Amino acid sequence: MTPYEQNVQTEESNFFHGARDTVNSNRNKINFRGIAKTTWVCQKANGQVYDLSNPQGLAFSLRERHYLGLHGLLPASFMSIDQQVYRTMVRIREQPDNLSKYILLDELQNRAEKLFYRVLIENVKELMPIVYTPTVGLACQKFGAIFRCPKGLYITINDNSISKIYRILSNWPQEQVKAIVVTDGERILGLGDLGACGMGIPVGKLALYVALAGIRPSWCLPVVIDVGTNNEKHLEDPLYIGLRRKRVRGEEYERLIDNFMKAVAKMYGRGTLVQFEDFAFENAYKFLDRYKDQYCVFNDDIQGTASVIVAGLIATTRVTKKKLCEQKFVFHGAGAAGLGIAELMVTHMIDEGATAEQACNCIYMNDIGGLVTKKRAEKMTERHRRFAKAGVSTQGGAFTPEIIKEMATLNERPIIFALSNPTQKAECTAKDAIEHTNGKVLFASGSPFDNVDFNGKLFKPGQGNNSYIFPGVGLAVVIWQAKKVPDRVFLIAARGKVLFASGSPFDNVDFNGKLFKPGQGNNSYIFPGVGLAVVIWQAKKVPDRVFLIAARTCARMVPDKALNQYGRLYPRLKNIRELSVQIAIDVGEYLYKEHLAMLWPKPENMEMYVRHQIYEAEYDELISKAYRWPEQDSKQGFPLFTLTGFKPVRGSARYFAPYKLYLFAYDN
Repeated sequence: MTPYEQNVQTEESNFFHGARDTVNSNRNKINFRGIAKTTWVCQKANGQVYDLSNPQGLAFSLRERHYLGLHGLLPASFMSIDQQVYRTMVRIREQPDNLSKYILLDELQNRAEKLFYRVLIENVKELMPIVYTPTVGLACQKFGAIFRCPKGLYITINDNSISKIYRILSNWPQEQVKAIVVTDGERILGLGDLGACGMGIPVGKLALYVALAGIRPSWCLPVVIDVGTNNEKHLEDPLYIGLRRKRVRGEEYERLIDNFMKAVAKMYGRGTLVQFEDFAFENAYKFLDRYKDQYCVFNDDIQGTASVIVAGLIATTRVTKKKLCEQKFVFHGAGAAGLGIAELMVTHMIDEGATAEQACNCIYMNDIGGLVTKKRAEKMTERHRRFAKAGVSTQGGAFTPEIIKEMATLNERPIIFALSNPTQKAECTAKDAIEHTNGKVLFASGSPFDNVDFNGKLFKPGQGNNSYIFPGVGLAVVIWQAKKVPDRVFLIAARGKVLFASGSPFDNVDFNGKLFKPGQGNNSYIFPGVGLAVVIWQAKKVPDRVFLIAARTCARMVPDKALNQYGRLYPRLKNIRELSVQIAIDVGEYLYKEHLAMLWPKPENMEMYVRHQIYEAEYDELISKAYRWPEQDSKQGFPLFTLTGFKPVRGSARYFAPYKLYLFAYDN
């Protein structure tokens, strides 16, 4: 019996003798594998334990309320989960600002997890900017003030051994963890070092894994590696929740990450997906290179972002009628995201027929020191030396009207990707890009923008969000039990049918009678699908090719109307779940081809298998439905014989309702 079951207190009567068939539910203080938690619990006569800490509220039927001892504890009204979703959305829309909406959703997730995911799944376009960028950035900045209930694990520099980290992992209540998102909080979005307040990122990412890819919540684990912070504002803030010390670096820090990876492999298995999130540039590449051939890992900032942007770029070729290798690209920003995009672009250009050198010559990179040239080679990494500007700088307004107009002069269809997020960090807005190019621009951003009406034409800016990619790839790796995730997987997810996108959410733009609808170039198109693939197929590792596969799939999923009529570069957000399924299938095919999937034998119908694994936010039926037998087969009693025959004992006949059956006893 588990510690959970040992702490369950029950009080039940003799169910089988018909005295009563209800079980008393008690509010108990439970030590839930190390987490003190107040919850409702009950136990049926068959010994099955139900945890009611995830209540259904008014969705409990009358029979369930009687059976579970909840009758009278709830109002007399009955609601379906759809009615509860409606009620919740009314409350959300009444909130005065996005942070208030984030807090309300956070409390809902604590109180009623299934309802939270049902609300998110059915309103993904409206709520994704709340649970993810840009609102999650503000939530992380104020995380100490809004912190209510722990949702993940905090592993500090003081826990720097495999055994200590293993003990911390064992405190997590779910034992079947298959997907971990981990951050050290040093580079949260474009906001810098937020330390332990960066927990909002792993929590938000995993919420999207569930909502956008159907990965089960019990498989997910958010983790913060707390080694201190160099953010003086946080160190002086009385509400800060992390270690109050300067950030630890060097050998001790790297040993902590090594011990964490070994403890995860020991606790959950080497095939557990570990997604690195918002690490500093040098650490992001270092850990990705170190672990990608040993464990099942990927870095969403590098690979996920690259995949979703390559998806958008491939889509633009349908308008420009030119291969990527026949065009020139300037990146504004040469960090981890920019280099990841450039490297995946080179892989795609090689597939188009270019050599590696020719592909690199198509790309120019700008950083804080200007254009990356051979004269600066001694100060650059090998990755920087290959390249150079696409809007991953986190410098708001860096693409000035003069720059945009010059691009329109030099290019028939200029391509501008303003990818920094949150929204205030975007290099330019969708409206600016459309107006200053007279509507010729192919635009993408990292945060969502509103539609733009320009010259009578509606533009719908797409968001280059790696949420299009990572849920599907993650699903594929989990389902097919992949050994690793190659880059090509992410290219497969990007080829196709999208045209307009943004990095942060922007409103539609109405310009000269034409309506533009900016899409958001957000990682959410990528990482849910990637994660789904990794988890379902039980990948051994995550090769870079996985992200190329995911990118091609993403691009393929956009209809021609979105491309031609609205200039949209990415699929509609409401279709991300279906995109994640397709990414998981495409990635799964690649993983089996490369012998990287540990799920064996390979399912005959991969699509059916994936859809069967998808998590659906539906309430469980807590009481099994009863059905009747024929009356003659359900009668009780039988005649008791004597040696002398069938003579009944006087007064021994007994009447049992409701069956009206006589039971006879016989003497000797």
